Amino acid sequence: MPRIDLDAYVAAHSYSWVRLEQLVALRKRNGAEADELVDRYQQVATHLSVVRTSAPDGELVAYLSSLLGRSRISMLASRVPTWRGVARFFTDQFPAALYRLRWWWLSCLAGNVVVIAIMMVWLAHHPEVEQSLISPQEVDQLVNSDFESYYSENAASAFATRVWINNTWVSALCIALGILGFPVIYLLFQNIAGVAIVGSIMTRHGRGELFWGLILPHGLLELTCVFVAGGVGLRLFWSWIEPGQVSRASSLARAGRTAVTVALGLGVVLFISGIVEAFVTPSPLPTWARIGIGILAEVLFLAYVFVVGRAAAARGATGDIGSDLLEDRVATQA
Repeated sequence: MPRIDLDAYVAAHSYSWVRLEQLVALRKRNGAEADELVDRYQQVATHLSVVRTSAPDGELVAYLSSLLGRSRISMLASRVPTWRGVARFFTDQFPAALYRLRWWWLSCLAGNVVVIAIMMVWLAHHPEVEQSLISPQEVDQLVNSDFESYYSENAASAFATRVWINNTWVSALCIALGILGFPVIYLLFQNIAGVAIVGSIMTRHGRGELFWGLILPHGLLELTCVFVAGGVGLRLFWSWIEPGQVSRASSLARAGRTAVTVALGLGVVLFISGIVEAFVTPSPLPTWARIGIGILAEVLFLAYVFVVGRAAAARGATGDIGSDLLEDRVATQA
């Protein structure tokens, strides 16, 4: 490749280098500036290649290499969530998503509570069903030892982790399989059927107080999270059945991004529920105190949704984690 006039080359392209310096120095960029950063990076990478090949000037090569290195770090840093971004997720996006989808998960919650109640009453009046599901020896073991020991037989920290992973997995499945609809209903039924069967057995054998005393402290928040996931999963299914004024693909994409927001946030809420189940449920506190803690956790969650979430929705937050990026792209194209 023939040599180039280095002075002329620098004069012709120095503006791009200066502009890239300015973009790298920005602490916050809008969509147009982020796109320009990528474009300028590619231009300067080409300039560096030309200089190395046609006019190898050590000082200029070092400068352009350094500029490109800082640009790569800047682009990478812009993709890593900041503490401010994490805070905004929990003050705006997550509560807004919960609030905007409230009728879906509240309906799911109410429907499942009614089904649990009906199943428990029906099973309590049909003991022959219990006998077809579990042997008398297993009933005796469940009522007199297994149910109570379940919450204390393992170290609290290990138990909390196991509970958190299990509940997060169930909630994630409800959301991930939501696009198909029926699997969500099946998962929810499997979840509540277990509660109803054990509850009816414990109640029919005179251990109802023990059952509710152990299930309510953590179960209120835990089951609420599962029902939220179920409601969001069903909303995802409905987004392509009835897309409204947009295409099915756009409707599904928007609902999917919001579902991801809820899934991420529920992971944290279920972690709190797991801590309650591991440290409060088996604790020596009086039953009223343990249930009181469970009720307090549930009330705080609902307040988070209907106070923080309502305010976030009023500010324009949608829960769509891609909405800001899409707005930036539209602005860039405009």
